[in-house]
Amino acid sequence: MDEKIIKRHVVGIDISTELTTYAIVDIQGGILAKESFSTSDYSNVNEYVSVLSDKIVMMVEQNGGYETIRSVGVSAPSGNFLTGSMENASNMPWKGHVPLAAMLRDRLGLAVALGNDAHVTAVGEKTFGAARGLSDFVIVSISSHGGVGSCIYMDGRVHLGSEGFAGEFGHMCLVQNGRQCSCGHKGCVEEYTSARGLVKTVQEIMSESGNSSILSNSDNLSIKVIADACEQGDEVAIEAFHRTGQYLGMALGTYASLIDPEAIILTGDLVSHSKWLMDDMRASFQAHVFQNLRGKIDLLISPLNNNERDLLGASALAWEVKEYSLFK
Repeated sequence: MDEKIIKRHVVGIDISTELTTYAIVDIQGGILAKESFSTSDYSNVNEYVSVLSDKIVMMVEQNGGYETIRSVGVSAPSGNFLTGSMENASNMPWKGHVPLAAMLRDRLGLAVALGNDAHVTAVGEKTFGAARGLSDFVIVSISSHGGVGSCIYMDGRVHLGSEGFAGEFGHMCLVQNGRQCSCGHKGCVEEYTSARGLVKTVQEIMSESGNSSILSNSDNLSIKVIADACEQGDEVAIEAFHRTGQYLGMALGTYASLIDPEAIILTGDLVSHSKWLMDDMRASFQAHVFQNLRGKIDLLISPLNNNERDLLGASALAWEVKEYSLFK
């Protein structure tokens, strides 16, 4: 009888609007090799998959060979784990349903698991981060280039819903007839608590008050620029984070009242500057959560590195797919 080779490495892929990062990751979450290239250079998805596959093959061959790789995990905007497709990703150049997992499997000859950013982040937190040991928790991810994503774990398992879209927290209505959202609706959580929501709040405050602000002369407002202005005592910037924290706490309080999790874990670029919004967010959360849950749900910040979180999550997702290889 042939001895079964135990494969101890997977490939993790993190696809964002600007950058695609891919890495070889071992069973303990150690990143053995990592590279990236510009996603936006490829408006044709077939060309993109061809380039990505070639780059992965080259990396794998330079770092132990195909016989060491078990499977591939992918974090992608609007990725659906149940179908393996990117479905109507509004912020990507490839429209409609893109069967990305199947395309990569055909090119690489390995099993491929695909999930959206929040799903992958949740798997990473469960495996390597703040959710270790938790059975019922919610991940909320707020990034600079995306919006607001969420994933729900119930009884130790991810809850995807019947169509794979459970946890679309960012598109709950927060303000009736509020800001226009890219999803087509108005007043979504994402439009008030994401990076672009924070920028819009800054612009609204300056328009309302007429107060002078060092942000008035900034051509490229971002989370970091606004946080830096807070450090300098800028009242507009501080008020923008204050309002954002209140909005986020209100939305999370409603969410928690429905889910009853042990913890809500916040990740992403906005929470990297959490000191400017956490007090307001916690107060607003306690004010809006169901009274029987008040004081019983932990609000946590992810301990994982922002630059590695989705890669680690994608690698953890890779271990969950049934092994397959053309090279057995």
